[in-house]
Formats: sequence, structure tokens, C-alpha cells
Amino acid sequence: MVSKEKINKLTLSILFIFFTCISYSQNVKEIGNIHTNIKKQTNSIFDNLVSIRNDFHKIPEVSGKEKRTSKKIVQHLLSLGLKVKKNIGGYGVVGILDTGKKGKSIAWRADMDAVSLHHHKTEKNTTSKNKAQHICGHDINMTVALGIAEVLVSQKEQLTGKVYFIFQPSEESYTGAKAMIDDGLFKIISPNEIYGCHIGPMPTNIISTKPEWMFADYKTVTISFKNSNYNEEIKTYSKKLISDLQNVAPDCKFWNPNSLGDPNIGLANPNTIFKNFLFVNQNSFNFKETNHQTTISAYIGASTKEQLKAVIPTLKKKILNSKYAQKLINVQYTYERANLYNDKSLTQKSLKHVSDIYGAKNIVLLYGEMPDYRGDDFAYFQEHVPGVYFYLGGSNFEKGIISMPHAPNFQIDETCIKTGVTYFSSLIVERLSN
Repeated sequence: MVSKEKINKLTLSILFIFFTCISYSQNVKEIGNIHTNIKKQTNSIFDNLVSIRNDFHKIPEVSGKEKRTSKKIVQHLLSLGLKVKKNIGGYGVVGILDTGKKGKSIAWRADMDAVSLHHHKTEKNTTSKNKAQHICGHDINMTVALGIAEVLVSQKEQLTGKVYFIFQPSEESYTGAKAMIDDGLFKIISPNEIYGCHIGPMPTNIISTKPEWMFADYKTVTISFKNSNYNEEIKTYSKKLISDLQNVAPDCKFWNPNSLGDPNIGLANPNTIFKNFLFVNQNSFNFKETNHQTTISAYIGASTKEQLKAVIPTLKKKILNSKYAQKLINVQYTYERANLYNDKSLTQKSLKHVSDIYGAKNIVLLYGEMPDYRGDDFAYFQEHVPGVYFYLGGSNFEKGIISMPHAPNFQIDETCIKTGVTYFSSLIVERLSN
């Protein structure tokens, strides 16, 4: 026979489980509703976000000169009630959304700088009041980040943890991220994960990414020899030695930029030709002689770490087996930079979150690495915090709008702002709750 005390304990246990289930059910319902609320809130602030983007677009500021841009961002973040840190690594800004509840910390990064007209000039982009243009879409990146901040503030009661909004200067010069880090960024914030996006040439409803490297990595390889009567021979020999590293045929479709989007061989096809490649920029060869030595250098790109790691020992081995072995001083990389590396697990989870909420049809998984010398110093953040970098489509082909960054006809369909704010607000919500 069961004692009264045991019955009371059993009753309490059943009641606890019952109310826990009710609480869990309500929480699941709230999480489901939050994504509906995100869409509604994004729609309601869209016109204002377009105005914000237009302001950035009309008064762009180049790397290291983002004073006005930074001030506008600070004002907007403060108006949302966020705690703000400014002048980090130059004009860098961080907005902090603290829910006051324990949980994960997620960072979202947006770059701020524009491109000087001395380097690029477009015909369709004529609204700029400065000698610069946002033809890389950083005005969109900032606007999307401010939109995410506003949307998440409106849903703050349903969130836990913290969200950090990093507005980074000097991306075009590949120096801003490192400057913010060196200036103590990660003493101010301590994110568990970091995310960011950049405009790409896909339609406005599409985002894309891939695990690990998204871009090829680039380095300058330099071979140094002692001066001798064989200097000219050595130059010719070394140029051929470096050129022979290339595994891409000169007449391959690899060299045609249009091939990147080709459905059969492009980046979005598992059988893409843009993987397992190493190439040499033939226009980059540089020969230099001093009183004591001769150096030969060239710029190379590769799609894997393993390929780049093998270059130096391969060249050394061949030279040491040649008649010029006694003249060799060194083979080394004289220029290197951080390369984007998307955390494999977070990439898979992030894509699943967005796919579950907004549909798999709106996601393009990439398979190859971009080989056209592009990159993003977001990579320096990823050396400290695991994260994922996305492309956000900004094209409207029916209207003739093609959002290929740095292209002469670069334009943006501003409806991509809605996509960025909704998808990535939902992504952050899901990552906070996981």
C-alpha cells in the first residue's frame, strides 16, 4: 500500500511536470511567434531604413575617415536604448543589447567605409556628395545591422543573453578589424559567436555561404639568392619555377568571371571548377637586385591551406636539387593576410535555422572558393571567435539591377534590406536560444 506521503510527492511531481509542459508549450509558441513579429517589425521600419541607407549612400566616407558615418550610427544606437562604445580602432562603434538575462552572447558585424573615386568610377552611382562611393554595399551592411538592432530591441523581453553590434571601419584597406582588436575590442565584449554579411550578386531573397574558406587565400612568395654571374639565368629559372606551381590551364573557363555564376561549373555546383586550384598572377612578378642579393617575388592564390603550406618546401626542394643550390638564401612568404574561415558546425546550424523559418529555396550553398582576389578582414574576428560570413543578394534582374561589388554597373535593389533584417534577426534569436 502506498503511503500518504508518497502519494503527495507523486502528486507534486505530476503537477510539476504538467506545469513545466505548459510552460514549455507556451515558450515554443512564443519562439514561433517571434519570427512572425520580426517580419512585421521589419516591414514597419523598412521605409525608415531606406532613408538611413540613402543618407549613408549620399555621404560616403573612405577608410579611416568614417567620422560622420560613425556619429550617425552612435546616434541611432543610443536612440534604441543600447549601450554604446565608440572610437575603437579609429571610428569603430559597438552597440550592446543586454537583455539582463543569462545566456549566450552573439556579435553581428557591419563594415562602414566607402571606396575612393580615384580607384573606382561608376556612371549609375551619381548621388555621392564626396569623392567616394558605396559601390561595395557597405551602406546596405550598416543599414541591415541597424535594422537588426531595432528589431531585436522590440523583442527584447523574449530574448536572453547579449547581442553586440560591431560597426567596423577600414574594411576596404583590410586594416579595420585588426585595429579594433588591437584597441581592445575583445576586452569590451566577449561574444560566443560572430556573424556578418556582405552584398553579393544574387537576387534579393537569397543568402549564401559555405563552411570553411569562402575566398581563395593570397600570398607573396619571394625567393632570394646571393648575387652572382648567373643572376639573369636565376631570374628566368625562378619565374618558371613559380609559374609551374599553377594547376589551372591558361584556356580554362576558370579565368572567365561569368563562370562563377554558371549553374554547371560555378560556385553553387558541387562539381564546381573553383576548388583545389592554385594560380600565379603573371603580372605580379617583381625582380630586385641589391649589392648582395637578387630577389624574385610573385603573388599567388590557392583554394586550400594545404596547397599554400606546400609551396615553400616544394620550391626549396627543387632549388636545392638545381645548379643554383649554393646561391639560395631563402624561400619565404613576404606578404600574408588572414582569410575568412566559416566554422563548419555553425555554418550548418545557421543555414538550417534560416531554412526552417524562411525556406530552403532562399538559401544557396556554395562549394568553391572565390578566386578573384576578394577577401574581407572579418577574418581577423574569426581568429578570435567562431562565426559565419554570408552573402546577401541585392540584384533585381528584371529591373537590370546587378549588385556585383566593385563592378562598373553596381546597383542595389533596396528590398534586400528586408531580407537581411528578417533572416539575420531570426538567426540571432535562434542562436541565442540554442
